[in-house]
Amino acid sequence: MTDLLPAPGLTGLLLGTTPPGVYRLPPSDTTPRVVSLAAEADWRGATLHLGGVTTKTAFLARCATDLEFPEWFGRNWDALADCLTDLSWWREEGKARGYLVLAEEWTAFRKASPKDARTAEAIFGDAVDYWAEAETPLAVLLG
Repeated sequence: MTDLLPAPGLTGLLLGTTPPGVYRLPPSDTTPRVVSLAAEADWRGATLHLGGVTTKTAFLARCATDLEFPEWFGRNWDALADCLTDLSWWREEGKARGYLVLAEEWTAFRKASPKDARTAEAIFGDAVDYWAEAETPLAVLLG
């Protein structure tokens, strides 16, 4: 099970005092607040809307849409890992201080498809580790 985002919470993550990771979002944080704070801190963020998602196929389709994956995304676990360790498809003009994925309704997805959620969480973790030492880290929040 992924740990709760430690104190000082989202602010620490965005300022670099909390290391990037895959964290559970504290219940007191809302999607609009997370998106707003990330933008203010010059992080490129995306919300993965998992409401109603109960299968691997639906999860990967939602990733493709919500994370704006490139056309070459193969809709399998390896392709998810490839997209999350590349991020060239996600870079905009200007430089982001970091990348943030907020997976809304993660708990419901995990309950509906525990094996797929464990696999996705492991892929998120590997991607976070890949970017941890980069100038622009990746963090994932599971809401």
